[in-house]
Amino acid sequence: MLILLVEDNLTIAKGLIYSLEQKEFSCVHAGNVNDTLDILEEKNVELAILDVSLPDGNGFELYKNYISPRKIPTIFLTARDDENDVVKGLELGAEDYITKPFSTKELIARINKILFRGKNQKLFSGSLEFDMDKMEVYKEGKKIEFSNIELKILNLLFLNLNKVVTRDEIIEKIWEWTGNDVNNNTVTVYMKRIREKIDEDIIITIKGIGYRIDGK
Repeated sequence: MLILLVEDNLTIAKGLIYSLEQKEFSCVHAGNVNDTLDILEEKNVELAILDVSLPDGNGFELYKNYISPRKIPTIFLTARDDENDVVKGLELGAEDYITKPFSTKELIARINKILFRGKNQKLFSGSLEFDMDKMEVYKEGKKIEFSNIELKILNLLFLNLNKVVTRDEIIEKIWEWTGNDVNNNTVTVYMKRIREKIDEDIIITIKGIGYRIDGK
């Protein structure tokens, strides 16, 4: 997937490009409207991350006149957090509107959500099937019951199929979901429970780093 990042702040752009490439996305960067138009003509852009305030124009107009007609899913990423701006961006047809400062992990999660939309949102590993629409897990047709946090952890792993999810990322997510202080032991306990319920060796431990589920 080729992601177009339109962002005039080079520090933000470099950091975000690095994070996206770490997640194996391809990324092309434009710092203004004119460069964006050239890229749109030359590249097959599949998703756009778009700032609103640009040195030579307005991101809303850029989206309305050039990006939307190409049916490119777009996330506005901007410091403009006025409610009217948020509403305007969404009414124009953007998929999402995120205000700065922002969490890179949250942005990537929203990108993944867009990618899964409209597709068969059932992911598979071994004999397990994760229905992303229903948030249900089946093994050989039989539903497996998980606690809310167990299901969210498993969902995180499936959203990152074939990629490592670090223990720190899981700890941070559990804190977001529960508001409780957590540590490595907490992750270990949850992973043990998930593995017992799955009863299949599909969760790979990357020693000292985290976990990975390989899928098809």
